Amino acid sequence: MHDLLMIDGLQYSNWSEEIFRQMQAGGLSAVHATIAYHENARETLSRLGEWNRRFETWPELIRPVREASDIRLAHQEGRIGIFFGFQNCSPIEDDICLVEVFRQLGVLIMQLTYNNQSLLASGCYETEDNGISRFGRQVIREMNRVGMLIDMSHSAERSTLEAIELSSRPVIVSHANPSSFHAAKRNKSNAVLRGIAESGGLLGFSTYPFHLKGASGCSLESFCDMVANTAELMGVEHIGIGTDLCQQQPLQVLEWMRNGRWSKDKDYGEGSKDNAHWPSPLQWFRDSRDFPVIAQGLRDRGFAEDEVRNIMGLNWLRLLESATPAQN
Repeated sequence: MHDLLMIDGLQYSNWSEEIFRQMQAGGLSAVHATIAYHENARETLSRLGEWNRRFETWPELIRPVREASDIRLAHQEGRIGIFFGFQNCSPIEDDICLVEVFRQLGVLIMQLTYNNQSLLASGCYETEDNGISRFGRQVIREMNRVGMLIDMSHSAERSTLEAIELSSRPVIVSHANPSSFHAAKRNKSNAVLRGIAESGGLLGFSTYPFHLKGASGCSLESFCDMVANTAELMGVEHIGIGTDLCQQQPLQVLEWMRNGRWSKDKDYGEGSKDNAHWPSPLQWFRDSRDFPVIAQGLRDRGFAEDEVRNIMGLNWLRLLESATPAQN
């Protein structure tokens, strides 16, 4: 068992024994696994069923995380705890009761939007940011009640700030970077980052090359400088890692993420055809086996060992423990 408890705040890999063994080799204790992008409720239930089969097939490698305390058990056992999240609100359709149903099935996190306008809020690629809808206000209240974390990773600025204001519990950005570091539409302004910290939430730094300055050529030193600068803005207790790893996924998966069922045309995300394919990986972070590289990079940048432990996993763990139990 690795001494360092490490958590990845977002992955959507082509799940297999090889991927799970990479996680184990890298010392991961838990991973936030995306269950849905554009799936409806029925399709999402099938995704959950697929995970049940994985837990049955590889019990020596992975275990389900129904409550945050299961992550500590996974760490003690040397297994990887898998906790579920949605990158869109499509699984709840137009039924607020499904928020509690999916929380009871182990879904700990839900994004209010995925790039586009949803029934709840505006996505980061929309021309107009309409903020949180009437339905969205009700869903935020219900997510607070049942202990489902609000994730604004793919949401627009006004929508994100309104969600923070409306939520009585912490709001997160599970996988993105500061726009001051790299001006991608998906990255977040200092106003959002401050709001996330003030809510008690967390930013998970992304290693997805299109979210980084220099893309696939971004250096470890540059990445760690970004982390250090953000720690000064938000406080080191409000930052973690959310790699956005999509290991061994075919191009069709990228197109499903971006196009779903809403577009007949190929969506290029940031608007460039350079983004039409998966980017080349970072030289220093190719897969989950390289998590210790990030930890060492933070040490080399000057972070104290307790700060490294917090960034690499304990901040995520404490947030999940405090923010996902249901309220009375």
